[in-house]
This record gives sequence, C-alpha cells and structure tokens, in this order.
Amino acid sequence: MTSGGPTIGRIDSRAPRAGRGGGPAEAPSDERGRVVPFVPRHGAPGPRGVPPPRSENPVADLDRYAHGDEPDDYRHRMITNALALALLATLTAGGLWIASTMADMRKNQDCVLSGRRGCTPVPVPLDPPSR
Repeated sequence: MTSGGPTIGRIDSRAPRAGRGGGPAEAPSDERGRVVPFVPRHGAPGPRGVPPPRSENPVADLDRYAHGDEPDDYRHRMITNALALALLATLTAGGLWIASTMADMRKNQDCVLSGRRGCTPVPVPLDPPSR
C-alpha cells in the first residue's frame, strides 16, 4: 500500500518502526496509518526561478519618510499624551460606573420580580426632625 516514495514518517506514532524493538517493520494497514512520502519541490524553470537583480540599497524608498529639518516639539507631544491618558481614564471610570449601576438595577429587578418586599434600602436620618 506504499507509493514507492521515500519513507519519512508514519501518521500513527504507535506503529512499529524499523530499528526499534528488534523486529522488522510491518506494512502499514489502513487502521494503523499510512506512509506519507515527502518529495521536496524544486524551483520552476524560467523567469520565476531567476531572482531579481539586487540593488545597492534594497529599501531606497524610505527616504520620503525621513525626518525633516524641523525639531520635534516634545512639550506638545507630552501634553497630547497627558490629554489622551486623561480621556482614557475618564472613559474607563465611566464604563465601570455604568457596569456597577446596571448590576445594581439587575439585582433590584430580580428581587422585585421574585415577589420580595424591601428590596431597595430606604435612607433614614439618624436624628428625628425637630418641631
């Protein structure tokens, strides 16, 4: 059941191999796996097989992205980074507040829908109002 190609490995690792266990290698059956031949491919003949000519600088197009003569404005960059950090902190705090509020509302709704009373606490002042 082999294809006649070179034997590199078996799909089933439990199958005996030649040189191990002292016994001869058995022909693989469909239940135990099959031999998968490995034949390396060679480059296609013609223009595809020929590498392109090498230039002196393989990345010559990066010159257009080079930094100009003007210096970096580090103060402006730091202010922008600080504002971005403040914005992200505000968004994170707002998201946590919304998630907490939604969890409290869900807890109160579950309590009311289950038929219980006194689901939400009522704040009571410690000292009675004076008359």
